[in-house]
Amino acid sequence: MLNVILVVVGLIALTIGIVWLIDKFVPKKLKPVLNIVLWALIIFLGYITVMSVYGEIQFNKLKDDRYKKVIVKLKDIRDAELAHKTVKGQFTSDYDKLVNFIETGKFTITQRRDTTIVDEELTKRFGGVTMTKSIILIDTLGYASVKDSLFGADTRYKTMMNLPEGIGKPGTKIELDAGVMADTGIPVFAAWVDKDVILYDQEKNLVAKEKEVMSVDGVRGPKLQVGSMEEADTKGNWPKNLSTNN
Repeated sequence: MLNVILVVVGLIALTIGIVWLIDKFVPKKLKPVLNIVLWALIIFLGYITVMSVYGEIQFNKLKDDRYKKVIVKLKDIRDAELAHKTVKGQFTSDYDKLVNFIETGKFTITQRRDTTIVDEELTKRFGGVTMTKSIILIDTLGYASVKDSLFGADTRYKTMMNLPEGIGKPGTKIELDAGVMADTGIPVFAAWVDKDVILYDQEKNLVAKEKEVMSVDGVRGPKLQVGSMEEADTKGNWPKNLSTNN
């Protein structure tokens, strides 16, 4: 947009220069008509400049508003996936399984405590003199519902895979994948939405520019994403200003 503004400002300056030249050298009979035409051109170019700036401001406002709404969904998916891994030992790429897990899954509530017991091997080695050793015991205290722990009475988890109303075309879902890293076997997952989808009804050149953002102050790359299939990372690629809990 900066290039467009510079070009328009340059044209305005050039037009003003032409007006001055006309006033200086053109016969009086032609001056009124030419002046009207050139001042009309100046006003038109000024309007284009103002609208270019205003259009990008409005785009950025709408973009951030939509990103914030999608981020809420991505964070719910991340919380559900992390709970699934805690209980099942792995992530899942199946939304139906993830929703069913939330409704039926349970966290095990444990308590860790240190205790001392007789070390029989050392006791024998020291001729019957009682020797002890410290060990850690994990006691199971009970179980807690995954649904109650994550969402309470809220049922938004049932639609966490759907884009918020008014964003994207109807029926569009958030992409989800899961697996393990080939070199380490560490479980990984990723959930994402292409910026093209989120901003499907916006000006194409502004969307194309947004997809190339790599700044830490913006959503990096062509997608809004949480997690990664390439590394053990469950963070989102959005800046803190778009989320109070990154």
